[in-house]
Amino acid sequence: MDTPAPPIDDLAAWLSRMRAAWQADVPDAARRLRDLGCLREVLARRFDALAAAMSADFGRRSLHETRLSDGMTVLREIDHVRANLLRWMRPRRALADWMFLPARTEVQVRPLGVVGVLSPWNYPVNLALAPLVAAIAAGNHVMLKPSEHTPRTSALLAELLAEVFPEERVTTVLGDAEVAARFASLPFDHLFFTGSTAVGRKVMAAAAPNLTPVTLELGGKSPTIIAPGYPVETAAARIAAGKLLNAGQTCIAPDYVLLPRAQRDAFVAAMRAYVARHYPALRDSPDYTSIVNDAQYARLAALADEARAAGADVIVLPNASAHDPARRVFAPTLVLDPPAPLRVLEDEIFGPILPVIGYDHLDEAIAFVNARPRPLALYHFDHDARRTRRVLASTLAGGVTVNDTVLHFAQAELPFGGVGPSGMGHYHGHEGFLTFSKRMPVLYQARWSSMALLRPPYRRLAEAVTRLLMR
Repeated sequence: MDTPAPPIDDLAAWLSRMRAAWQADVPDAARRLRDLGCLREVLARRFDALAAAMSADFGRRSLHETRLSDGMTVLREIDHVRANLLRWMRPRRALADWMFLPARTEVQVRPLGVVGVLSPWNYPVNLALAPLVAAIAAGNHVMLKPSEHTPRTSALLAELLAEVFPEERVTTVLGDAEVAARFASLPFDHLFFTGSTAVGRKVMAAAAPNLTPVTLELGGKSPTIIAPGYPVETAAARIAAGKLLNAGQTCIAPDYVLLPRAQRDAFVAAMRAYVARHYPALRDSPDYTSIVNDAQYARLAALADEARAAGADVIVLPNASAHDPARRVFAPTLVLDPPAPLRVLEDEIFGPILPVIGYDHLDEAIAFVNARPRPLALYHFDHDARRTRRVLASTLAGGVTVNDTVLHFAQAELPFGGVGPSGMGHYHGHEGFLTFSKRMPVLYQARWSSMALLRPPYRRLAEAVTRLLMR
């Protein structure tokens, strides 16, 4: 099937066409399972081409990281959904309040209709297809707008989805920021957006006139706290693995590190050793991903330059010559105890720059986190279970990994989503299915209704019953 992209002026008409198709033939369980199975087969078959497109869009992108983050994760999500879909679709019996017996109640899970998905550039396959999988599983039709910053990948995604779905079922809309703005203003039955907090505000404002429900998967400053006594070498290796994945272009990448002041130099040495071990000849390493475009590279360079000008110690690993602006290779960069106010402490970094901030008491670290907007992720390194419980009880984040980084994202049974400025709503697994569904309560009245006793004209029985119920 070859699905033409709808012209920008025809998006509303295209949405109406898809909604009419959905109303005429709501996908049943068999079709959902069949479509997801077909999507899995085509994705696995065409993934090498998608990986090549992603690498071309970035300039250089680690093949193995692409397989792990954009391939394996989506395939596992499809497998998990298909294994559980029939159970998720069953109505759930609920117990009617005793005063309404013998009526019975249940909760049905119904599809919404036509949903919109606005996906970003940093994981252009994963963050487009994971919400699409959830929406299809829930029985919806989908309009997808992938990022214009990864044009080769977006075009190939459009081809792939056209091979799997008829155009009335899934349509891919290609185009620039103007197209994305019009897309967000369409009267979808649900709108799902992944991207920055700043753009998330615009998406929510665009959806508001239509009262379109939104799920916003945003970002922010995800903190990492290393507790006193935790092995610094272990923490550094696990933080580096999460931070340097996709060269830090990850919404849940560790954004800054809080650690006991006396351990700062040991942490720097451990980070240096990690980079030397895992990225020898970093400028030319096929395992180290480039920054996606010149504007993003310039933004990161400006963050580091501002910190350096403010007197912060800025350390490039393995050394400053590892930067390669021509190929947009931005080397891992530590910023030690940056003074406030600096953008590196205020803005989401979204790159391989890592502020390292010393503290004297753990309460200082907790207060530092709580003085900032609630993050998408929190990482705590500690072997003291009681202290870990205290940190988790004293903070609030979209999700947490203890003694590692980013791995909570890959758990099919855990909901993923932000809180406040880092987002609203959840997806992955059952949570994604519910996000794109309406849990519809149903009461079945019996042949004899107890409520018949409480109808006008109210007499002595009604007086007695209402007094009893008010006790």
